[in-house]
Amino acid sequence: MSGEFERTLSALRSGRVRDADLSVPFVRLLPVRGCSVSSFGVPFGNETISASDITASRIDEIQFDLHEGPCWEAIRRAQPVLEDDFRHRASRSWPAFTEAVGHEAVGALFAFPVMFGPLRLGAVDLYAPEPTPLEPEQVEQASLLSTAVGRRILQRSIASIGVGGAVLDRAPSSRRMVHQATGVVLAQLDITAEDAYLLLQGHAFARRRPTREIAEDVLSGKLRFERRGGLIEESE
Repeated sequence: MSGEFERTLSALRSGRVRDADLSVPFVRLLPVRGCSVSSFGVPFGNETISASDITASRIDEIQFDLHEGPCWEAIRRAQPVLEDDFRHRASRSWPAFTEAVGHEAVGALFAFPVMFGPLRLGAVDLYAPEPTPLEPEQVEQASLLSTAVGRRILQRSIASIGVGGAVLDRAPSSRRMVHQATGVVLAQLDITAEDAYLLLQGHAFARRRPTREIAEDVLSGKLRFERRGGLIEESE
């Protein structure tokens, strides 16, 4: 992969890209006209976080309103949805969405799930005005960028409820327990300590439970994270 791609991916992972600009790298690096980055579903809510243009924003709005479309399918399947000739070979799974988008200048439409571990947070929508295929390397790049965006969306969601209050118990015993559970998750998944801790927080956020309780489940073996087929899943 190119040096520009690696630098962009690093910038996303390190938080050097503003939320409003999260769509920009996709348009710059891939053969598409527009992009939207959104959170979808419970408990993260339906919200367009970044959109490169009016058409990209409109595609999101239609899916929010209809509760169908490529983003919903990408989240449900936890894999990309690739419609390289949307005008002539659109999926029959979204009849209302396809009709609603029919007057837009959309010839190709791609959706990538935004995930952090097993948490399905949202989706990235990409469109091109003419039928446009994505090469396998470009699909891989879009998937990696979407995963990097997932970290930001999860941090944003947790911050919106105030992690110091509703999610994290700051008692010394709780902090020790969460620290120990972070080490267990780190070992299970071979990820950084920071990402392991964020995964615990995200799991707590999604379940509306204190992080301490999630840590207890991890330490007792009731909750375990593992890699299956390239994805991180939970067994509880």
